[in-house]
Amino acid sequence: MFPIAAIAVFLPPPCRADGLPMAYLRTAGPAADPVTRLQWGLIAISLLVVVIVTGLVLLACLRRRRPRSGAARAADLPGEMPLEPDVGGTRWITVGVGISAVVLLGSVVWTLATLSAIAAPTAEPALTVELHARQFWWEARYPGTPKTPAFVTANEIHIPVGVPVAFTLIGDDVIHSFWVPRLGGKTDMIPGRINHAWLQADAPGVYRGQCAEFCGPQHARMGLRVIADAPAQFDAWRRAQARPTGAGANLPGQAVFRAHCARCHTVRGRSDADPDEHGPDLTHLMSRQTIAAGMLDNTPGRLAGWVSDAPALKPGARMPPMRLRPDELRAVVDYLTTLE
Repeated sequence: MFPIAAIAVFLPPPCRADGLPMAYLRTAGPAADPVTRLQWGLIAISLLVVVIVTGLVLLACLRRRRPRSGAARAADLPGEMPLEPDVGGTRWITVGVGISAVVLLGSVVWTLATLSAIAAPTAEPALTVELHARQFWWEARYPGTPKTPAFVTANEIHIPVGVPVAFTLIGDDVIHSFWVPRLGGKTDMIPGRINHAWLQADAPGVYRGQCAEFCGPQHARMGLRVIADAPAQFDAWRRAQARPTGAGANLPGQAVFRAHCARCHTVRGRSDADPDEHGPDLTHLMSRQTIAAGMLDNTPGRLAGWVSDAPALKPGARMPPMRLRPDELRAVVDYLTTLE
């Protein structure tokens, strides 16, 4: 296991189809930095152990035994290994076991200290986001404030830079796992149980996340983005998301949306959606960078393909083919592209 971990140091970070790396050796927040330091330390220890053991094995292979006298050879019984007096080998074993014990004990203490450091933020979280995991997408529910009402979004989580953000994690169907490697470790999302996590981004940017527990045929494409904004930019985004949208109210596509999409999707609120089968809230759809849980860029062409036949693009997706006529498809895409 140690050599495999060491090899990982020299490999580039794996990349997703959306171009964002799932980097886990370079982190950007206090919920992940202690783990990264521990990881680099354990990799260094592993490499040192490999070098020492390899050197000792080579030394043993190249070391020549002292020649035995004829009388000693004659006393050996057939099929038995010759015995030699101890010339200091036991001392080497004692020293090796002692050094190994000290290193392992130090690693345990370091690991426990790291777990303690990331267990909870040192400051009060700036907000708490309720995150639901479903096959195969994410729903984020932001709480209301005295200035903004609560709202729901999907697959993209905005957080302010430089402050901790708490997450209430809920798995609604099967076991999922919330993981944004550059900002924090994995936390399972188990149906019937509420778990908690926290993240903090020390620099603005887009951080790739992923479901880290196999949850079905599209597990590998159940991604999300955590977008860290400057505080003023985050407040502006939050106000914009909390506002209802009146865009597209008189477009023909709105009637198509209500006839074919409103059972699972809604624009501001979920009153028309089946609580057991609802899909992402689409109120501010065009403010998102991607659709299909990070799989596709959010463009009218990609949106048309997704609306027309989602399972053809993402087999296993629960959104059924819409079977719309060409004019209905154009109308509903025109309507959706107004939802900014």
